[in-house]
Amino acid sequence: MSELTAEQLKDRLYYKRKNGRLVSSDETLNKADEYCEGYKSFLNKAKTEREAVKAATEMAKANGFSEFCRGKTYKAGDKVYINNRGKTLALAVIGEQPVEQGVNITAAHIDSPRLDLKPNPLYEDTDLALFKTHYYGGIKKYQWTAVPLSLHGVFVLKDGTVKEVSIGENENEPKFVINDLLPHLASEQIKRPLNEGVKGEELNVLVGSHPFKDDKGSELVKLNILKLLNEKYGVTEEDFLSAELEMVPAAKSTDIGFDRSLIGSYGQDDRVCAYPALTAVLEVEKPEKTALAILTDKEEIGSCGNTGLESDFLRFVIGDLAKMQNGDPTVALRNSKCLSADVNAGLDPTFQDVMEKKNASFLNYGVVVTKYTGARGKSGTSDASAEYVAQIRNMLDNAGIIWQTGELGK
Repeated sequence: MSELTAEQLKDRLYYKRKNGRLVSSDETLNKADEYCEGYKSFLNKAKTEREAVKAATEMAKANGFSEFCRGKTYKAGDKVYINNRGKTLALAVIGEQPVEQGVNITAAHIDSPRLDLKPNPLYEDTDLALFKTHYYGGIKKYQWTAVPLSLHGVFVLKDGTVKEVSIGENENEPKFVINDLLPHLASEQIKRPLNEGVKGEELNVLVGSHPFKDDKGSELVKLNILKLLNEKYGVTEEDFLSAELEMVPAAKSTDIGFDRSLIGSYGQDDRVCAYPALTAVLEVEKPEKTALAILTDKEEIGSCGNTGLESDFLRFVIGDLAKMQNGDPTVALRNSKCLSADVNAGLDPTFQDVMEKKNASFLNYGVVVTKYTGARGKSGTSDASAEYVAQIRNMLDNAGIIWQTGELGK
């Protein structure tokens, strides 16, 4: 090795990132572009966790999956799904090895930052009707004003009847908006710190201005909105108490750039991982180990609740699969491996100071493998072991996958 030149040594010893656009064949790039068309379609019809579960279930059924039935024995290659309250979905392809010997898991979340309507949201002020909201997840509040919004979710009536709601996605449907101040009137507002430029209590959604045609009584605009909702969904104001209604951006996913090389869309955190996890498990036929994809809810607020991964849902899924073969659920869990798939951030040339360039990820350089996240002293992170990272390296390299490592910030 001492006889090698410096350039030869660098070529042999240095870690080199690969720009996927430069090293991939035209056939591969065309397949990637085609795949992204399906991804954009999924983004458009799965803007909430409920819609994502519904869309994923339809895709699963079309690819030979059936609902898991306790007490039934499944053989290698059988494909099953388990729906958790319409907000979390598990999809499994039974492997040739016993489940007790471990399951290969990919987990991604299907909830995204949004504005939830409060339980008693509708009010009238200065002859305008508005919704009170409570923001969900990490948002920059100022980004939600003066943009078209759509309303998604469900009313659940006292008798259990579910009324699905989706208003604002089609061209002929109305949209909604959160007002902001004119620049001419915002001299005091612009003095606020950026995170208070628009306050949470100011995220009130404008939903109407026409009064009910009766010059007697008050709150006639609110009354008119309730009349319209009653005519369309058969609901009253009280039914908001048992509703889950969410405001999200009304824009469709679209290509970004002259070269159409990027995708702009709401909800890519974390459907950019959930969709590949879904499509991957749909293509699995008869794996050595059981393959399991988990599309989960509530990540944006800490994975809590009975549809988040802090619940026992994943344990129960693996437990049910193991018990089907008279296996031990605890042993199955111990032998399982998981890739927790969530977004990272590529280095932005305008905001490079938030990244440490040598350990940042870059667009076009492949899948990002993040060993740990956390804050300050790795607080709150799951720091993957060196042994597990080595296994992932080996798997990706052997499959010819272009990948990189990257931290989320400094």
